[in-house]
Amino acid sequence: MSFREIVVTVRAVNRASSAFSRIQSDAESLTARIKSLGSVIMGVGATGVAIGHIAHQFGILNDEQAKVVNTTMMVVTVLGMFMRTSWGVAVAQEVYAAACWIATAAQSALNISYATFLALTGVGIAVIIAAAAAMWYFASQMNSATASVQEFNAAAAEVPTHTRSIRRAGEEENYRAGVEY
Repeated sequence: MSFREIVVTVRAVNRASSAFSRIQSDAESLTARIKSLGSVIMGVGATGVAIGHIAHQFGILNDEQAKVVNTTMMVVTVLGMFMRTSWGVAVAQEVYAAACWIATAAQSALNISYATFLALTGVGIAVIIAAAAAMWYFASQMNSATASVQEFNAAAAEVPTHTRSIRRAGEEENYRAGVEY
């Protein structure tokens, strides 16, 4: 390996390491937010259990209702505890990655639809411009042909009717007093 190849490799690693560091800090902040959310959910679950117990003590909830509320809130508490574990963080990150993928796919579809709209609009404008150019060319050719016919008619009006440029042998005998038969 030459010195130049080593320098290129070191530069590539140095440029990539800042991006990797940013990704690592983003992942660490996401982990901290997930664990914080897990703590909040765990607190909501524990509070729900306490409220259910107090509501049962005051007679607001009967035994069956208190059991359902306490069971549900215990499940919420366990879910919050699970989110604070490394497995819970990994699951939450996978869910977040899937949500980002869906958002990216939707944005790509939107971008494609914008590009298609712009392309079709551009093609439509080009077709209109081409049709206008063709109509202008056709009109100018028709005007030129009309002028040519008018010039021919004016020239033909000046020529006497008995005069012709092509004569057949013996044709002059068929003329009488300048009128053709």
